[in-house]
Amino acid sequence: MTRGKRTSSPKLEVHLLREGIVESVHCVEAVVCDEKGRILTTAGSAETTAFIRSALKPFQALAVTNTGTLERYDLTDKDLAIICSSHQGTVEQARQAFNILWRADIDANALQCPIPAGKHSKLEYNCSGKHAGMLAVCKQRGWPLNNYLRPSSSIQQLILDKVAELLGMPGDELIGAHDDCGAPTYSMQLGQMAHLYAHLASGRHLDLERVVRAMTYYPRMVAGDGAFDTEVMRLTEGEIVSKTGAEGIQCVAKVGQGVGLAIKALDGSKRAKHAAALQVLKQMGWISPTVAESLSDMFMKQGSYTRLEVVGEMAFL
Repeated sequence: MTRGKRTSSPKLEVHLLREGIVESVHCVEAVVCDEKGRILTTAGSAETTAFIRSALKPFQALAVTNTGTLERYDLTDKDLAIICSSHQGTVEQARQAFNILWRADIDANALQCPIPAGKHSKLEYNCSGKHAGMLAVCKQRGWPLNNYLRPSSSIQQLILDKVAELLGMPGDELIGAHDDCGAPTYSMQLGQMAHLYAHLASGRHLDLERVVRAMTYYPRMVAGDGAFDTEVMRLTEGEIVSKTGAEGIQCVAKVGQGVGLAIKALDGSKRAKHAAALQVLKQMGWISPTVAESLSDMFMKQGSYTRLEVVGEMAFL
């Protein structure tokens, strides 16, 4: 990741207005980066570090696309979309995750993600597709199924190597920790997250291109009706690829342009990251006024008397 003379600019602020009066304020940082790692524009600092959380899933899916696992078990783009997903646990989504296990002849009890509160199956957990994909790779490679979440396991080392390769750095420089589902996630700079998403949508990597196609063709699998990622990809008809992460992480890329966006709401607010993402997408010209209006109706209006307003813009370096 390369930087200009200025490495930071004023943060974005997301205000919750109650009948036009400010009630709450969220601070948000954002970075836009190209596939060479050059920072194009920022709000806040590109060097702010955070865990990438579930925004890592499209890159964890590389373990499936470049090992022959898709072909070995005749998995489809719809299966690949659920592997990349943070889904809502609907019957359709749980069945899609199960399809991966069924085709690879893996018992669903091999899943090591939690059972969601009020649910009955691990397949209903939002990360079940990712876990099913990891297990399928292990089965295809003859690796143990019972330790696939350990950072030292072959599948996690494979994923780490792929992420580090895209970032052009040694994997042991990335600090890992367990995500809520038990799988490793990594702490990295916002500029590095944006760099990954620039690669994702560049069209220069066949495996990543297939991931993008799966996500944009099957946006309902990636999140669900009414969810930010699904609605952005559905309304832009495949021109934008979007993936959320917990604690205020949102990553987006313009398909075919090799430019990625990473956002962090510093207090972890979901509403703030969505509002900031819409502001940046409009400023960058990545969405049309019609799409912007539709998304604003969904994600800026918080209630009968409240709405969100974003103060500030990205600064070009």
